[in-house]
Amino acid sequence: MVERRVPKWSEVRPLLAVRPPFTGPSAVDRAASIEDLRRIAKRRTPRSVFDYVDGAAGQELSLARSRDAFSRVEFRPHVLNDVAQIDTSWDILGKRSALPFAFSPTGFTRMMNVEGEPAVARVAREFGIPYALSTLGTTSPEELTAAVPDARRWFQLYLLREHQSRRDLLNRVAASGYETIILTVDTVVAGSRLRDVRNGLTIPPQLTVKTLAGMAIHPKWWINALTTEPLEFASLRSTDGTVADLINNVFDPSITVDDVRWLRDAWDGKLLIKGVQNIDDAAMLAHEGVDGVILSNHGGRQLDRSAVPLELLGSVREAVGEEFPVFIDGGVMSGADIVAAIGLGASGVLVGRAYLYGIMADGERGVRRAAEILKGEIEQTMRLMGVTTLEQISPDMVTLRSH
Repeated sequence: MVERRVPKWSEVRPLLAVRPPFTGPSAVDRAASIEDLRRIAKRRTPRSVFDYVDGAAGQELSLARSRDAFSRVEFRPHVLNDVAQIDTSWDILGKRSALPFAFSPTGFTRMMNVEGEPAVARVAREFGIPYALSTLGTTSPEELTAAVPDARRWFQLYLLREHQSRRDLLNRVAASGYETIILTVDTVVAGSRLRDVRNGLTIPPQLTVKTLAGMAIHPKWWINALTTEPLEFASLRSTDGTVADLINNVFDPSITVDDVRWLRDAWDGKLLIKGVQNIDDAAMLAHEGVDGVILSNHGGRQLDRSAVPLELLGSVREAVGEEFPVFIDGGVMSGADIVAAIGLGASGVLVGRAYLYGIMADGERGVRRAAEILKGEIEQTMRLMGVTTLEQISPDMVTLRSH
């Protein structure tokens, strides 16, 4: 027979998880993964805005394949190594970054949350990583410099049809102290982003019957949108309409390698070319004297069925050599994904959706939580792989399974 007794309150009380209202960590603070932040963001943001971030082009095959590629990575760790102290820093374009990734350029960030691009740049500064402002940003180059002058700032550039406009924008970026230009070359026309079409997304969002009904579900988002400065493209002239309208009317579809040469001559800082999806193109750009390429399918948002950057990485690295910088983006949802890319030969990783889920979930606080999650996962993965620096990850320790 088991002897039983009545428990004392002092023994029961510590076991109760119930807290008084409005105390304890928030849902964002409790988020254990980027996927957790994604779920919070989906609840807190109007559908058209969430789908703009979450979606991709066509059947969204490129996005799915990019994420699947990371699921096929196999780590082969070493054991019996002292990993009490580790160093997550990494050389990115000649400067030491505290972590091996940068916050990728993303358009319309203030549409995701009213705090916008300065919130992302402040977190990037705090974690010691670069942040790239987009030509389609809702904060101008000058405004971001004023808001976060000591951040490591890059600028993502689309070449505009009007040559004087592109020169003027480049001069503004230079005068504002940006160190690197990222020229995006895979957006000569708009991809078929069906979620945006079905949602009727425009910039700024229009007050249709559908969006008015959505105010009841997401009142905080709409109050913020209606009581702050109008949402606009801070680096461009007025371009109201859909994202496809903007791309097709303003971006130059005739760009060639001659434009890359012009930019190389006109810009004194580092120059990266983003949107490379072909081995021959990567080799050609290395020969043209750019400072690196970013293997990218635009997060699956342009040409569906395009190459998966992680799968392309090994062949490109073999073609351009070990010294030429080759970055990747697309499908990154964890710190383990970032370590995998470094192990497979990437010079660094650009992270976009992951921090956008954070800013939609809770502004700057959400971006910070996204960075904390990624940093923690990088540290954990390194320790479990038996390395104390990222440079110690040898090719035999990371493989990409075919299926």
